[in-house]
Amino acid sequence: MRRNAGFTLVEIMIVVAIIALLAVIGLPSLLRARQQTQNAKFCNALRVASNAIETYAAEHNAYPTDANRSVVPSGMATYLDATLNWTGPTPIGGQWDWDFNVFGFKAAISVVNPTASAAQLLDIDKRIDDGDLTTGAFQDMSAGRYSDIIEE
Repeated sequence: MRRNAGFTLVEIMIVVAIIALLAVIGLPSLLRARQQTQNAKFCNALRVASNAIETYAAEHNAYPTDANRSVVPSGMATYLDATLNWTGPTPIGGQWDWDFNVFGFKAAISVVNPTASAAQLLDIDKRIDDGDLTTGAFQDMSAGRYSDIIEE
């Protein structure tokens, strides 16, 4: 009698099929969890930036002057550096931008050219605002700019 010490081709194919099926079932959940994590990180970073700007305004009786994308607004380095990487990409891609007396409002923190999908940005708006990107505090300002309006 001969002993077979290995697996048959059919047994290996069944194991591979089961693993592939589990991956197909689990991948969408993993991607959804990753997206929810990005959204939460962005909302938190936006809250931190808003608090830093409002603290600056309270201490100096004025908002900082307007700054270009990824440039720390004048006087804000001590308020932002320890908690937020303003010069790096946002958690949803794109760049941070401080807007003062531009785009029809007095003060806003914007993310410019985020890599997040429209559905992801709408989900962010639902978390922090009214769920409508055309109204409320978090708005789609067009041309790839999404702004959290601090003061109109």
